[in-house]
Amino acid sequence: MAAFKNPFPGMNPYLQQHWSDVHATLLTYIREALSGELPEDLSSRTEEHIAVESEAETREYRGDVALVETWRGGFPPLRQGGPGDGGALEVAEPIVFIDEFEPHRWIEIRDTRGRLITVIEVLSPANKRDDGWVAHRRKQRDLADGGVNLVEIDLVRGGHHVTAISLEKLTFPPGTCHHICVTRSSVPGQWRLEVYLCPLRDRLPTIRVPLRLTDPDVPLALQPLVDRCYQVGRYWQLDHTRAPDPAVAPEEETWLDERLRAAGLR
Repeated sequence: MAAFKNPFPGMNPYLQQHWSDVHATLLTYIREALSGELPEDLSSRTEEHIAVESEAETREYRGDVALVETWRGGFPPLRQGGPGDGGALEVAEPIVFIDEFEPHRWIEIRDTRGRLITVIEVLSPANKRDDGWVAHRRKQRDLADGGVNLVEIDLVRGGHHVTAISLEKLTFPPGTCHHICVTRSSVPGQWRLEVYLCPLRDRLPTIRVPLRLTDPDVPLALQPLVDRCYQVGRYWQLDHTRAPDPAVAPEEETWLDERLRAAGLR
């Protein structure tokens, strides 16, 4: 049974290989954990949008209704020519590639009037790429200008640093590849940044989620939620004989191997 539990005390470095699933599941668990702690006139919702980029601008669309076509997986029916069109045309067969977009999901806490109080972002690799980095930085500024709190949970290795805390102000100790940045926007245009460092060998922290100035903070324990993702996703079935992708720091490789062997996964 030991193999069915997260073999790491904190973030599991193998979960990043399936981040789309872990990301969606973790947001659901965070919302569930917050629901019983919020004041009665606040509620949390998971939001999603798809960004469509062009050379001129980026437009964001929120999906409300999913349309399912009966021909999905093949081709839709082909319109046939009518009388006098010279008969049916022979249509060439294209080479088909299937590519998946990565929707952007986050949690919003609002009051009964719809006023946005706090946004919780679990960062994904897309946020830390060149194009996603720019969009995320813009969102940070917009939320701060609007007096909205922002919780950024960065459990993704690699990519650009994108949270609101500048690397000029914060130095990450060796073995620290994750962190959480909480931005309190109690005064428009002014940020109070609270940073939680998450060393790979330590449990993920219980953090403060800020609400309105008149509300107490809500505690959010992240470690049980990540452990639950591992168990419900049955991620013990992954091939742990290989190095995680992206790889951990060289100084952590021996420790990682010891943890996996103790759990019977190597």
